[in-house]
Amino acid sequence: MPQNKYGLDIGSSNFKMCLRDKILNEKNMIAVTRKEVVGIGDEAYDMFEKVPENIDVSCPVKGGVIADIYNMQILLSKFFQKINQSKKHPGVSDFFIAVPTDVTDVEKRAYYELVVRSGIKVRNILEVDKPVADAVGAGIDVINSKGIMVVDIGAQTCEISVLSMGGIVTSKSVKIGGDKMDENIIYAVRNEYNLVIGKKTAEKLKVGLSCAGENFNSKSMTGFGRNVLSGLPISCQISDKVINEAIKEPLTVIMEEVRSALEQTPPELAVDIIRNGIFMTGGTSGIKKLDEFLRRSINVNIRIVDYPQESIIRGLSRIMTDNKMSELAYVPDDRLFE
Repeated sequence: MPQNKYGLDIGSSNFKMCLRDKILNEKNMIAVTRKEVVGIGDEAYDMFEKVPENIDVSCPVKGGVIADIYNMQILLSKFFQKINQSKKHPGVSDFFIAVPTDVTDVEKRAYYELVVRSGIKVRNILEVDKPVADAVGAGIDVINSKGIMVVDIGAQTCEISVLSMGGIVTSKSVKIGGDKMDENIIYAVRNEYNLVIGKKTAEKLKVGLSCAGENFNSKSMTGFGRNVLSGLPISCQISDKVINEAIKEPLTVIMEEVRSALEQTPPELAVDIIRNGIFMTGGTSGIKKLDEFLRRSINVNIRIVDYPQESIIRGLSRIMTDNKMSELAYVPDDRLFE
């Protein structure tokens, strides 16, 4: 019987699973009461900031690592059922899990145990370092290339990695990303407009208005929230200048971390990085003119990859199906489970 192969990329914002060329990409959220699960994924995200106190809507991943393994197991089981809608009995499966590199052994072990305890019939569990899967998903010849820098800006972390010949030379995770920008936007809108907005509204304003480079066309969007003075719900026009000023500090931190990583890269690899450019992935890399901002700051060509939010899961899909890339996946070190 042929085995089913599944790829897993468990992010702070989105949960991604692939089965061959089929990709499931939903919000990594769960809504529960004391007795039952009332929503998962995008459905739970729609409930976020709208439910009574007896319903808890949360994300089991914090800071790029699994913080609530019980709810994460429920999500994995539910998403597994969803991606196998046409199969009543999927059979024995292999799992390829993308794992962050700059984490403790205990945090890395949680990804393995998540699948083991899920109740899914599993034959093999293999891990792939996230930066490696990221680079494969970006279309880079990881095995033969030297001097590759990949910067993955996610919701809560920014992972900056240098790769060479299929392996990781250096990798650093910085606890900053899209969520920090949303927090800054909430604070800035309150100060500028006396308007209290939620995280979802902040994210919409970031997606619709934010621009990291020079922006000569002033824009605005309608923001809905609660007036600080009257306490009543109101709407007002939010200027892109307020949003761009709010995201400037997190972007500057990311830029400085990329610069620091370049300074610490061995000279021969740095030459290749300058020649190849820096590859930007992750959902937050979709900010307009981010490549322009970084290029002007560090004087290196910046490449925003296609489908940046899904580059890791697309990389896992290739590693799972291409025998030439099988060496990029590995069995977890036994020492993690001692």
